[in-house]
Amino acid sequence: MFSWLARIALACWRPVSRYARMNKDYNNSNSDELEEDSFSLRDSLLWCRDLEKHSCGDFSFAVVQANEIIEDHSQVETGKDAIFVGVYDGHGGPDASRFISDHLFQNLIRLARANGTISEDILRNAFSATEDGFLALVRRSCGIKPLIAAIGSCCLVGVIWRGTLYVANLGDSRAVIGYLGRSNKIVAEQLTRDHNASIEEVRQELRSLHPDDSHIVVMKHGVWRIKGIIQVSSLLFICIYDFDVGLHATVTAVFICVLTVVCSLVFAYELVHQVSRSIGDAYLKRPEFSLDPSFPRFHLSEPIRRPVLTAEPSLCTRVLQPSDKFLIFASDGLWEHLTNQQAVEIVSNSPRAGIARRLIKTALSEAARKREMRYDDLKKVDKGIRRFFHDDITVVVIFIDQESLSTKMPVLEQSVKGFADSIGPSNFNIL
Repeated sequence: MFSWLARIALACWRPVSRYARMNKDYNNSNSDELEEDSFSLRDSLLWCRDLEKHSCGDFSFAVVQANEIIEDHSQVETGKDAIFVGVYDGHGGPDASRFISDHLFQNLIRLARANGTISEDILRNAFSATEDGFLALVRRSCGIKPLIAAIGSCCLVGVIWRGTLYVANLGDSRAVIGYLGRSNKIVAEQLTRDHNASIEEVRQELRSLHPDDSHIVVMKHGVWRIKGIIQVSSLLFICIYDFDVGLHATVTAVFICVLTVVCSLVFAYELVHQVSRSIGDAYLKRPEFSLDPSFPRFHLSEPIRRPVLTAEPSLCTRVLQPSDKFLIFASDGLWEHLTNQQAVEIVSNSPRAGIARRLIKTALSEAARKREMRYDDLKKVDKGIRRFFHDDITVVVIFIDQESLSTKMPVLEQSVKGFADSIGPSNFNIL
């Protein structure tokens, strides 16, 4: 008990102690929090590749961590006439998203080479092979790690091959294209469908697939939940900081007595199960993976008769047009704070280099504003604690240059994994 209290006390105190040590020039820092230098140097939980080349333009890639162990995994694979983007937003742990990052692209390449092409069917089969592979891993591991059955991941994939864009999606990550509309203004078009129980259409779909289950979607505490399940439950504490920026940038940290805070833990922070499609989440797909009452958060009152969730992706194919300028692939952490149109306008009106980083920074500034903080203050909050302010966020921006599409400029074949410092060779050769 006392070690638990101590950990929370230290978690509360650590940010306060850092604020108290802030240098006296704080008030003279650039008031524009969108300055890239300040952002890149200060946020230790941010990873980025500001600008790289692909076969039909440039791409920018950034990830920010919020969870104690990052659950977002992601990758960009570039080939001589193609690019692959994958954004995998895990939940319950990183196992599923990490597995997808290690296997889905390889499954896609294997199937594409066997068929000599890329198509919606190839993408669908690559998703299916990845799902089967992860469920096999769950079967092998659940004896020693039962909760692996409750780990899953959203999965967003985009492939540009020979001038055609293919998009496949499970969950609520999102792909948005920015194109020039009338009067030469940039317009956002969402290419994916959010598979989230907060959307009426998704709830209707679940009810139609499970007509005999009155609890397939349940409203609790103002949130729609699939099977009423709380996926992650942890305690939220409150540390109150009062920043007096008028006293020569002296930051006054008003620390309400730690023991008082600990004794006032009255808020539960819950990540509820809302996505209706995923890879993993085995206990909601097959009765053999059901969890017993010793895991009450994931225990179902009766065995499932049919899969509650599915790994069947939504698919989209689009022949790229001269008016199509760029694509944004991002996990839902970005879209919680920015609309589609806001995001494409930021990309359209900003330099290419570092644009993924800028989108994340804008979202984090909005997340901080909602908590009556500044982003500069949020940067100093540790991973794990940051999850109470925002999610892990992954953003990949793909610029589409029509000249590059037509000329097929030579590009280094490389594999870039999100939140990793190394770049390796890619085997992205289909034919």
